Amino acid sequence: MQQDLKALFDAGQGLDERSVNSLTKALEKNNLDGFDYIEFKQSLGRLRALDIDESTAYKSAFATASTVGLTKDKLLKTAEHYKKVLFQEQQQFDQALQKQMEQRVESKRTEVEKMKKQVEEYKAKIRQLEEKIVKAQSTIDHADEHIQAAKEKIVSTQNAFEAALKSILKEIDQDIENINTLL
Repeated sequence: MQQDLKALFDAGQGLDERSVNSLTKALEKNNLDGFDYIEFKQSLGRLRALDIDESTAYKSAFATASTVGLTKDKLLKTAEHYKKVLFQEQQQFDQALQKQMEQRVESKRTEVEKMKKQVEEYKAKIRQLEEKIVKAQSTIDHADEHIQAAKEKIVSTQNAFEAALKSILKEIDQDIENINTLL
């Protein structure tokens, strides 16, 4: 029966098949007993398939249906019943849609915000590391200067020591020579 309902409500309109299936399944599930709007719609569909004009098709379908007790009032009331069924489906769909939005969209937004904060934390850590690198590089760069200065100071001290040693040794050698020659 669902295939019949699907054909009746999607007659060449190119509607989304999944949505039409869902809605017609709800209509089928909530089909009232006896001849009502759904059966009238099916009769109408069969008559329209025979290329009968709309007015004649409605009148013929209703004339046939009235033989099994369908009244205009019952036809309208049952049509309203099926509209309510479809509105309930819409509410369920809207709730499911909202849940999907929360799960797929809002959770992703939350995840993105969390990642943005994490990226900022990483950037802060990178800045800290870059500052440490600059300090270390400055120490390295100036270390050569400090090493050179220390080396120069040591060499200068060595030269001064050797000059003093040479001078003192020379003086002692002179004294030894004078002692040997003068005494």
